[in-house]
Amino acid sequence: MKKILLSALMLFGLAFTAQSQEISKHALGLRLGDNNGFGGEISYQLGLNQKNRLEFDLGWRNSSDVDAIKGVALYQWVWNIDGGFNWYAGVGGGLAAWDHDYYNNNYRYSDSGTYVFAAGDIGIEYRFKEVPLTLSLDARPEIGSGYYDDDNFGFDVGLGVKFRF
Repeated sequence: MKKILLSALMLFGLAFTAQSQEISKHALGLRLGDNNGFGGEISYQLGLNQKNRLEFDLGWRNSSDVDAIKGVALYQWVWNIDGGFNWYAGVGGGLAAWDHDYYNNNYRYSDSGTYVFAAGDIGIEYRFKEVPLTLSLDARPEIGSGYYDDDNFGFDVGLGVKFRF
């Protein structure tokens, strides 16, 4: 009987240890990158289960030539590497709107538009144990139509910091 009770306690403890690698239910933070001029994004992650999550990003740009806003939604798969390190991959898409002012032969032109795009995502993250923070580095290729610079492909590398709760 003692062996069964001890085995049950060990399994119970192991279950809690395994859950420490589980995806947080919520995480909110910033993702800094430079995809077609979108420098900063507010990022929110919603954990679905131990291996999957949704990520929603809202990016903006306000410069002398281009003003834009972009929303991205991604479904991500997460795998533990070792300790607090995870790697992840995902797919999704988004919608953006832009306003581009430019000069040609001393004439000022203005153009605006919207576009939809498909996106992929692959990255690595470190989850601190002492504090509820996660640091990440990822790459996000995007393909769509209607970018302000007539390039239908974007490749973004971003550095993120998120607060888990």
